[in-house]
Amino acid sequence: MGTITIVGLGAGDMDQLSLGVYRTLKQAKHLFLRTKDHPVVAQLQEEGIYFQSFDDVYEKYDQFEQVYEHIVDYLCEEVKKGDVVYAVPGHPLVAERTVKLLLEKQDHISVRVEGGQSFLDALFTAVRLDPIEGFQFIDATSFQPDEIQLRNHIIFCQVYDSFIASDVKLALLEKLPHDYPVFIVYAAGSKQERVEKVPLYELDRAMNVSNLTSVYVPKVENEELLYHDFTTLRRVIATLRGPNGCPWDRKQTHESLKKYLLEEAYELLDAIDRQDDENMIEELGDVLLQVMLHAQIGEDDGMFSIDDVIRAITEKMIRRHPHVFGDVRVEHAEEVVRNWQAIKQAEKENVRHSLLDDVVKALPSTLRAYEYQKKAAEVGFDWSEVEAMWSKVEEEINEVKHEANRMNERKLKAEFGDLLFALINVCRYYKINPEEALAMANEKFYRRFQYIEKKVKQLGKEWNAYSLDQLDEIWEEAKKEGL
Repeated sequence: MGTITIVGLGAGDMDQLSLGVYRTLKQAKHLFLRTKDHPVVAQLQEEGIYFQSFDDVYEKYDQFEQVYEHIVDYLCEEVKKGDVVYAVPGHPLVAERTVKLLLEKQDHISVRVEGGQSFLDALFTAVRLDPIEGFQFIDATSFQPDEIQLRNHIIFCQVYDSFIASDVKLALLEKLPHDYPVFIVYAAGSKQERVEKVPLYELDRAMNVSNLTSVYVPKVENEELLYHDFTTLRRVIATLRGPNGCPWDRKQTHESLKKYLLEEAYELLDAIDRQDDENMIEELGDVLLQVMLHAQIGEDDGMFSIDDVIRAITEKMIRRHPHVFGDVRVEHAEEVVRNWQAIKQAEKENVRHSLLDDVVKALPSTLRAYEYQKKAAEVGFDWSEVEAMWSKVEEEINEVKHEANRMNERKLKAEFGDLLFALINVCRYYKINPEEALAMANEKFYRRFQYIEKKVKQLGKEWNAYSLDQLDEIWEEAKKEGL
């Protein structure tokens, strides 16, 4: 068993190779190159250095990861016969997936990494970038759009072809204006070096790309372009609550904000009911604002921050979705719900509490009744037939009538509550959310009453000029109009 010696070909020409790397290449009996598409390779050939490249492997696979695994497997077989030298562009430990894979196999093979000049130095020089300002280095062949940090300078390496350039462009267009200036850097550090400034929308068609192409995106200086960024929102809220912030925001507490959270939640529900996407954006923002304010108050008090909130919900979602993030298999949505309840119960098994304590007490009374009934039904405390539920409703109506005749306000209120509770139980049987049903009734009443108001105004009479029957006739008109 030999040793795989890994060297870097640097970013430019033969003159930039270190003496040690040059000697290793010159003396290698078995030299392999990841690719011969590099400025120094032609000069190596002129000096009579023999090598084998893996360029043909790229044609065999659809995914780069498959290419890299093939190269590594091949080298692992070759090293069994004796020492080999493996040369890669740039520095072996900068953006070289095959080197990382080889190092992961060090328990089974001997790997030694020598030097090489990273193309980053040459690229920093080409675009006049001081990395102390902060930069992000991204592999263009395997990245997620949410990884992009626009507050830093960004370098996309391995922009092999126009398809990869297009992926980079589309990801950036989600965050930046279409004409934002970006730089295409070709063969940085070599005699063929070229730098071209283009608007973002032309990134994938501005020039030919190859494995020597990188894309440089200057960091965003205009704060308005970062309004979509979560960090910006967090800083805005912190400023509002800070010493020089807004007096109203600074004096708020968890308790004082409770009513606003409820108001914003109901306004969001209204936007959803109206299927108004633009208004949903606004109302979701208002709900998020309440979350951020509570989190900032927690941070100001030294109790918790938005990081704790996000961490807790992330952990919960992963823990309660083992069929997505684990190895649990499910066949249908009902099974997901059963698993969720079982996991939730296991989380609380060491805490003595009522089953009904899982229902949030701050819910509107209709929803709280609905959730109480659902919890009770989970353990079998429920009618199996709807007829019994309707009988209960009739029974409660009679009791309301009875107490109404006696004019005992306290008992009458209690009986009305029992009647509403019984009706909510019927709603649950038919899988109707009572809060949504009542909201629909409110909206319907609003539309029809508006119609009556409009008619009264058109006829030029006062309200007291109409009898209830006349107003009811206009109400019926509104119904016929589909309101």
